Amino acid sequence: MQIGEILGILDEIAPFSLQESWDNSGLIVGSKEDMFSKIYLSLDVDSELVKSLENNSLLITHHPLIFKGLKQINFDKYPSNILKELIKKDISLISMHTNYDKIYLNKYVTENILGYKVVECKEFVCYFNVEEEFDIFAQNIKKKLNLPFLKTVKGKKIIKKVAITTGSGAELLNDIEADCFLTGDIKYHQAYEVKENGMSMIEIGHFESEIFFADSLRKNLKKFDIQAIITNSQNPFCYSK
Repeated sequence: MQIGEILGILDEIAPFSLQESWDNSGLIVGSKEDMFSKIYLSLDVDSELVKSLENNSLLITHHPLIFKGLKQINFDKYPSNILKELIKKDISLISMHTNYDKIYLNKYVTENILGYKVVECKEFVCYFNVEEEFDIFAQNIKKKLNLPFLKTVKGKKIIKKVAITTGSGAELLNDIEADCFLTGDIKYHQAYEVKENGMSMIEIGHFESEIFFADSLRKNLKKFDIQAIITNSQNPFCYSK
């Protein structure tokens, strides 16, 4: 199969035109005319992952390896070191980031991982309903996402309406209308704002909440009779108790 063909299929799944202006989803390494033998899926691409991939293959990631223009190609530094290995092994790279978030990932995590029915989606935010005490609800989320610890802001004791944005969504706070907001990369002053405004938050981790990208995309590709291999990158953070 050619890269151009798979790009067309991916565009049907989650149109690249829906990505944010600052994003860099699409073909990052390779040519539309290139042929490939296998497809690998991962949240990110790191050095160890590239070593494990077969030559002449295609890697599809959630996060783009390159977000902004590179002014220097220094093979001793990231991301140029990754680019070097991809090119040496004739591995093409495609990313599906904000376009996939909007169409699939938030809903997939809510319904297939957390087990709640989505009642509304607005761009990057999905909403669902519960009727639980905050502490019980938070422990549930921790277990289902396999979080190493709980980091929460408790503004409400009883949770009825919940908003979720996988990855980094705390910048969306002003648009959230819920009792509790689940997202990653929460900053200190954002937590203060939430608490003072009487809302709760649960830090669900960037890696931990988006690691399901590969699984969800593989299921979508199966609808087109395309097989893919999940080979996820590693979390850059190490946790200790």
